[in-house]
Amino acid sequence: MEQQEALRKIITTLAMKNEEIQSFIYSLKQMLLNVEANSAKVQEDLEAEFQSLFSVLEELKEGMLMKIKQDRASRTYELQNQLAACTRALESSEELLETANQTLQAMDSEDFPQAAKQIKDGVTMAPAFRLSLKAKVSDNMSHLMVDFAQERQMLQALKFLPVPSAPVIDLAESLVADNCVTLVWRMPDEDSKIDHYVLEYRRTNFEGPPRLKEDQPWMVIEGIRQTEYTLTGLKFDMKYMNFRVKACNKAVAGEFSEPVTLETPAFMFRLDASTSHQNLRVDDLSVEWDAMGGKVQDIKAREKDGKGRTASPINSPARGAPSPKRMPSGRGGRDRFTAESYTVLGDTLIDGGEHYWEVRYEPDSKAFGVGVAYRSLGRFEQLGKTAASWCLHVNNWLQVSFMAKHANKVKVLDAPVPDCLGVHCDFHQGLLSFYNARTKQVLHTFKTRFTQPLLPAFTVWCGSFQVTTGLQVPSSVRCLQKRGSATSSSNTSLT
Repeated sequence: MEQQEALRKIITTLAMKNEEIQSFIYSLKQMLLNVEANSAKVQEDLEAEFQSLFSVLEELKEGMLMKIKQDRASRTYELQNQLAACTRALESSEELLETANQTLQAMDSEDFPQAAKQIKDGVTMAPAFRLSLKAKVSDNMSHLMVDFAQERQMLQALKFLPVPSAPVIDLAESLVADNCVTLVWRMPDEDSKIDHYVLEYRRTNFEGPPRLKEDQPWMVIEGIRQTEYTLTGLKFDMKYMNFRVKACNKAVAGEFSEPVTLETPAFMFRLDASTSHQNLRVDDLSVEWDAMGGKVQDIKAREKDGKGRTASPINSPARGAPSPKRMPSGRGGRDRFTAESYTVLGDTLIDGGEHYWEVRYEPDSKAFGVGVAYRSLGRFEQLGKTAASWCLHVNNWLQVSFMAKHANKVKVLDAPVPDCLGVHCDFHQGLLSFYNARTKQVLHTFKTRFTQPLLPAFTVWCGSFQVTTGLQVPSSVRCLQKRGSATSSSNTSLT
C-alpha cells in the first residue's frame, strides 16, 4: 500500500510537471508569434514616424525656399527700378554735356547768352542732380542663411524610446476606507517621456505577496495621468486586494511595479437558506416571499428533474426537506422558522468589533424588518417581539407604520421611510444603529449590552428585499457615533 501510494504521488508529480512544461511550450510558441507581430508593428510605426519627420522637414524647406524667392524678387525689382532711373539720368546728363560743349565753342555768337542760360536751367533741373547714388537695397542675403548643426546633432542622437522604469507603490500614502482604495505611487527616476499609467487590481483571500495563479482575474484601468488613483464603489467580498502599476510612454510600457497586498476589512455574510421560513425563497442575498412556499417549489423542481417521481413520505413537503444548496439546519431537517415568523438569518456571527451592511426592500412589501438576533431566537418568534432580537420594522398593510422594536416594545419613528436601510452594529459598545443608507441620517439607535453573539436577521411578508454585504463602516457613521450627535433613543424609551 505504501509503495502504491508513493507511486501515485510520483504519477501526480510527473503529471503536474508535464502540464507545466506543456503550458510553458505553449507560452514559448505564443511568444514567437508575438515577436513576429510586434516587430512588424514597431517597424511600421518607425517608418511612419520617419515619414512624419520627412514631411515636416520638406514643409520647412519649401517655406524657407519660398522666403528666399520672395526676398530675391523684391530686391531685384528695387535694384532694376533704380538702375533704369540712373540710366535715364545718365543719358540726360550726357546730352546736356554735349550741348554745353557745343555752346562753349560758339561763345562769339549772338545767341550765346541765351544758350548759356538754357544750359544752366537744364543743369538745375537735370535728373542726375536729384538722383540718390546709394542702392536702395543690399545684395547681402546672409540673413536667410541657415545652420542646422544643432538640429543635426539632435537627429543623430535620436534613439528608440527608453523603457520606463517600474513605479514604486507608496503604501504609507495609500488608503483603504469607505469601500474605496486610493493608491499612490512614484517613479524612481524623473522621466519626462511618460504619457500615462496602467493600474491592475484583483481580489484575493491570501495575505502574502500575490501568487502567480489566482481564481480572480486582474482588472485593468488605463490612461491614468497622475501618480495616484482612487477606486470607488468597491465590494469587499474577499479579505485582501492585490495591486500593481506600470508606466507607459508613447510607444512602450515598462515593467509592473512590485505588487502589493492591501487588507480590505469588511463584514461579509450570506443569507443562511437553512434558517429561512418555507414561504421565503432565498437566492444568494435576495429574498422573495412566496405564498405557495418556496421550499415546496424547490421540491417540485427536484421531482421534475427526477423524471416525474411521485411525492412520497420521504419527498413530501410536509417533511420540510431542505434545498440541496442549504446547509443542515441542526433541527433534524425541519424549518428553522415557521408560522408567522417569516424570518431568515445571516450565516456569520457577530461577536465583536464594528460591522455595517445595507438592505433594500421592495416598497410594495406589506411588511419588512431588519435587525439582529441571538441564535436562540425561537422558531415561532418574530423579530423585535422578544428579548432575543432588535429590529426596525416597516408595515404597509392597512396603514403605514415605521417603528423600532425590541422585547415586544415599540417606538414609532417620525421619519420618512427610506427605500434602503443601513445597519451599524458595534458589539462591544452595545450599539445597534439604523441609517438612511443614502443620506446617512440616523433613524434609531438601540443602546444595550449584548450577552451573546448576534446574527443579521431579516423578515418580509408579501414582498422582497436585497442585502448588500462586503461594506466597511462609512466614515460618516463613525463620525456621528464619536460625536454622539445621533438623534437616537435607548431601549428604555420603547413602549
